Amino acid sequence: MNTLSYKTISANAATVTKEWVLIDAEGQILGRLAAKVAMLLKGKTKTNYTPHVDCGDNVVIINAEKIKLTGNKLEDKVYLTHSGYPGGQKEVTPLALFKKNPTAIVEKAVRGMLPKNRLGRDLFRNLYVYAGSEHPHQAQQPKPMKLTSIK
Repeated sequence: MNTLSYKTISANAATVTKEWVLIDAEGQILGRLAAKVAMLLKGKTKTNYTPHVDCGDNVVIINAEKIKLTGNKLEDKVYLTHSGYPGGQKEVTPLALFKKNPTAIVEKAVRGMLPKNRLGRDLFRNLYVYAGSEHPHQAQQPKPMKLTSIK
């Protein structure tokens, strides 16, 4: 007879229930938005959270062009990249990146808050960012979610 009345339930690909979530980024602060979205992508808001399994939701972010950065970050913050060759370091400010691709700032912020491994790359594929209010995921019926409701 098994006297253990409880067992740790570990989620796997067969038992995970993924939902579609819609988040409106209009007027939101970039870092706070990215932190909440990273929690949703990782699945930390669910009761069956398992660290090594993709048990998060699919997140659609609209109105990325209306995101806010506090202070002087729009001009002073610098994103650095390096090609690997001598003299191959490039820097770009959020303002220049925003003019070129408004969704890239949100994607870069969320990617930085995900794990730096295979799981993090898989989780990032569940994020969809759009500059305007239109998105092609109507068939999935994403449910709108306020950032204040995410704990």
